[in-house]
Amino acid sequence: MRITRPAGPTVQFDVHFKTRNRGSKHLHLGPGKAAHPTPGRIPRVTKLMALAIRLNDLVRSGQVRDYAEIARLGHVSRARVTQIADFTLLAPDIQEALLDLPPVLRGRDPVTERDLRPIMRVPDWRKQRRLWGDVSRDRHRPRC
Repeated sequence: MRITRPAGPTVQFDVHFKTRNRGSKHLHLGPGKAAHPTPGRIPRVTKLMALAIRLNDLVRSGQVRDYAEIARLGHVSRARVTQIADFTLLAPDIQEALLDLPPVLRGRDPVTERDLRPIMRVPDWRKQRRLWGDVSRDRHRPRC
């Protein structure tokens, strides 16, 4: 049997192997280590906001039929997919603020999904912005 390579674009990317615990190897695609990695971690609400935008794009482009299909493919409940998709109900400037949250250096995230749920339920963006102002002011206060 002969296998021929289909005509089309060629994809090139860097491959790096990283040694893990007990000598196992981990395949890493893309460029090598960054010169100065950003300290800290990305806040969970930032990741959820980005995921909500991506899920919305998948449904709008027709790549998936609906959010129920996303739930089936992702092995999560439809309710959880709806909770994530609700992030897109936030005013655009609040969405942008969530995507621009600084990395968390230690401790808890300053803004949680629980903080945002009451804001998502409000259909008026002006009221959302007022509620967001309260939450964002509170995030500068230390948590216990």
